[in-house]
Amino acid sequence: SSSSLNLCMYGPQSFLDVLKQIQPFITINMLSRLSLSTRALSRVAAARTFVTVEKATAESALDLSGYKSIDYTINEDSTVFDAVSKFAAFNIGCLVTVDAGGSMTGMISERDYINKIALLGRTSKDTAIKEISTKSSNLITASLDESVEDCMTKMLSKDIRHLPLVGKNKEVVGMISIKDLVRTVVQEKEQTIKVLSDFALGKGGHYGSE
Repeated sequence: SSSSLNLCMYGPQSFLDVLKQIQPFITINMLSRLSLSTRALSRVAAARTFVTVEKATAESALDLSGYKSIDYTINEDSTVFDAVSKFAAFNIGCLVTVDAGGSMTGMISERDYINKIALLGRTSKDTAIKEISTKSSNLITASLDESVEDCMTKMLSKDIRHLPLVGKNKEVVGMISIKDLVRTVVQEKEQTIKVLSDFALGKGGHYGSE
């Protein structure tokens, strides 16, 4: 176009003179692009920091767990039949056993029933839970603030599917299953995707806002 600079019409020395004149504008343009790139990188770092803060914990898994809305405990002096009936009623596979004072004494699971009652020909109505339950001294537990990754590691290393959650005084405050942990991981990934999508689309004044 007529506004374009035709460098062919200039000699070598004239060309250098023109280059000196436009060099400041080239430098400014390059610095502007560099500034934009730096700001973009800062936003990416900020977004990544935001996502990292929202790490899921055992308490997050408990919020999604079906165990949170039911009585997942049973007296250790009850019969195994009572435990199996509770498994069926709540569609669960594990219960925390407690003593008369409500303190945790162990756990009983479907596996305990199959391996220690059904396969041995014993009668569930004539067998007390405490005869076949896993005692508290052998239990693997977790605290509410432990990460989902740590809980999964505990379950996988011991080949268990349920994890009692204990408070500061080692009292039982909840229970989660491997299924609850999977749900929590999926939810965490969905939140991460949303945050990064909002960031990419420039939504809102804060990451993850509408």
